[in-house]
Amino acid sequence: MKLAVVAANGKVGSAIVMEAVARGWEVTAIVRGGGSTGGVEGPGARAASSILVKDIMSLEAADLAGFDVVVDAFGVFDPDRQGEHTETLMHLADLLAGTDTRLLVVGGAGSLYVDPDRQTQLVDTPDFPPAHLPVARGMRAAWERLAKRTDVHWTYVSPAAFLNPDGERTGQYRLGDDQVPVNSAGQSVISYPDFALALTDLVAQGLPDRTHLSAVSK
Repeated sequence: MKLAVVAANGKVGSAIVMEAVARGWEVTAIVRGGGSTGGVEGPGARAASSILVKDIMSLEAADLAGFDVVVDAFGVFDPDRQGEHTETLMHLADLLAGTDTRLLVVGGAGSLYVDPDRQTQLVDTPDFPPAHLPVARGMRAAWERLAKRTDVHWTYVSPAAFLNPDGERTGQYRLGDDQVPVNSAGQSVISYPDFALALTDLVAQGLPDRTHLSAVSK
């Protein structure tokens, strides 16, 4: 398996790289370069088989040629930069359009539905944390654009409502559809390592085409 992880030094990106490398896959970490959060010194880059130092918007089709799967783990939290979620995702989709390479997108929980009729998304609920509204809306806008694309083989995976930065790798999780998932304790939570495990398991099993999934701890 040949995997490219875009934004490989983010929290999810690093976890995916390390999970994939542990499986013996050939993993290329794509990082911006420079700085403490995007450079080649980060954990994702250190664990990868190889490193490509390049900004997402500077990537060309040749940079992504030959990979089985390209993972988009890009995320930005600055309220003034939320348009970059759509801009970068559409750029990657354009580069992979018409190819057999799969685009696996690390999504946000805000676009998951809270009702069986799929009328209300999590980001639109009254108790959604105000501090997280900009990034949730930015990621939802990107998802809505991706959902219309039929020229690229994409899979969009949202974490549970709470992506626990301090959670451990339990090796146990459950996949769901595009509704907010809950575990056996009635909680919608998953750790970064278990979310990365869910994503790499999907790659190993074969990514469902043009599907929105979710993952929650057991």
